[in-house]
Amino acid sequence: MSTPGPAAVFRRRPGMPSTRFLRSELLLIFGRRRNWAGMLVLAAVPILIAVAVRFWAAPSNGESGGGGPDFASQISNNGLFVALTALTLELPLFLPLAVAAISSDSVAGEANLGTLRYLLAVPVNRTRLLAVKYLAIVIFAIAATLLVAVVGIVLGLAFFGGGNMTLLSGTQVSFGTGLWRLMLVCGYISFALAALGAIGLFVSTLTEQPIGGTVAILILCIASEIMDAVPQLSAIQPYLFTHYWLAFGDLLRDPIAGQQVLKGLLVAAIYGAVFWTAAWARFAGKDVSS
Repeated sequence: MSTPGPAAVFRRRPGMPSTRFLRSELLLIFGRRRNWAGMLVLAAVPILIAVAVRFWAAPSNGESGGGGPDFASQISNNGLFVALTALTLELPLFLPLAVAAISSDSVAGEANLGTLRYLLAVPVNRTRLLAVKYLAIVIFAIAATLLVAVVGIVLGLAFFGGGNMTLLSGTQVSFGTGLWRLMLVCGYISFALAALGAIGLFVSTLTEQPIGGTVAILILCIASEIMDAVPQLSAIQPYLFTHYWLAFGDLLRDPIAGQQVLKGLLVAAIYGAVFWTAAWARFAGKDVSS
């Protein structure tokens, strides 16, 4: 009886979903120079923070520039706070801009280049195509968040060291526990950005101009943040998709104050589901001519 060759060993089993489409989409996202440039900008923020605090430290006024918890004053005590400060500062603009650029390009970019029609000519279901593109957006959102966190952690530990971490409630925890809390923060932020990615995917099905889609998504994001800052609009603020973005500070308390975090996850899940469904409804019946 002959032994099966390498081709037979690595052949995909019948019924197993192929990841070729997803791998192709990820290669498209992470292989573009402009996306690398954007990720370098994201990585530059924790570098600037670490260098500035290390060599040009100034007294903290007790507020964070991103409107969230003040982590900058704790950087010199534990390097993990470099990552937390960078995430707080990038969440209102830089991280949403990165996700907006990727999500708006997902469908509109294909239409703009004239490749969408040929892509649909391949035996691939439109629902699967949209699901794969959204999954790629989610993976990018996770990668972008982790990039900021990892660069902040590496430079923070190199410049300021680790050790016990003082939480926002004043309790000290071990370095391992502090790192775990930071990973929870990254997970929460990634989940929030995934909801923004669903909005971007929907906008991408409405236009053939990726730049226009990016601008529209950013306008929606900034408008939501502005409305969230107006006291007279307090009745609608809990329903804004940016309202709970900075609630990740509750993950750094002892015990974890989960009420706002759970609300943030729920709001993000609702926005993600609604806008992905809207994108599917639009794209499923869309007449693709380019």
